[in-house]
Amino acid sequence: MSQLLHTMIRVGNLERSIAFYTQVLGMKLLRTSENPEYKYTLAFVGFGDESSGQAVVELTYNWGTDSYDLGTGFGHLAIGEVDIYQRCKAIAEAGGTIIRQPGPVAGGTTHIAFVEDPDGYKIELIQLKDATKALG
Repeated sequence: MSQLLHTMIRVGNLERSIAFYTQVLGMKLLRTSENPEYKYTLAFVGFGDESSGQAVVELTYNWGTDSYDLGTGFGHLAIGEVDIYQRCKAIAEAGGTIIRQPGPVAGGTTHIAFVEDPDGYKIELIQLKDATKALG
């Protein structure tokens, strides 16, 4: 049996990113590790850990690098929410940036919203009842 464990993204300020993912999105800081020899620190955040079947996000901070070119290959992380409308309100109140207000996708019925983390990564919020549908 295989299981998706994590997605790794590089961040320019680890403390700022941990604060966003925990305080704004409501994830938990699961663990951190530091590698002085190769000058990087990892922080794993998620709604549950990998042992519970949850995929998590690995925040990688390479010491001395404060920003990255995000490029055009990476799309977004997706999080299922019971109520994206209330979640977006809470995210905005916590200082998060909503870049696409909640509502149905163009040409479909699935309700989504997009937020942006401090490094510019996009996070799609999908109404859970619609999360396993295509865009219909």
